[in-house]
Amino acid sequence: MANPTPRGIRNNNPLNIRKGNDWQGEVQPQTDKAFEQFVSMEMGLRAGFIIIRNYFKKRPAVNTITTIISRWAPPSENVTTEYIREVSRRSGIGPDEPLKFDEKNKLCRIVQAMCWVECGQEVSFGRIENAYEMAKR
Repeated sequence: MANPTPRGIRNNNPLNIRKGNDWQGEVQPQTDKAFEQFVSMEMGLRAGFIIIRNYFKKRPAVNTITTIISRWAPPSENVTTEYIREVSRRSGIGPDEPLKFDEKNKLCRIVQAMCWVECGQEVSFGRIENAYEMAKR
């Protein structure tokens, strides 16, 4: 019988970060061939915030829901327009509203909405806020 828990939740990786970096808090050894596995949900979310923080540092900055999701979930792998629409709807933030990484509440709402799109399951806002603070250190 298949496990009904979404892969991203089982992996403590609710943003479905693909393998490719050595992250703090990775499970060792990794058993998922495609996606990172983390020791806790907060560590998986922390990695996501670090990736998003790096987007903000790009020139030109990747700093709207549209630009973040277009990079995170490219059309070659996703229905990016629907992803953007759902994250904007769930977060209450316009798809082209300029953002700053230090806007904690907005970034946490966006990541919470991204988790929903990725896994179809709610991740608690408190865990997301904790991960944001961990990523800032």
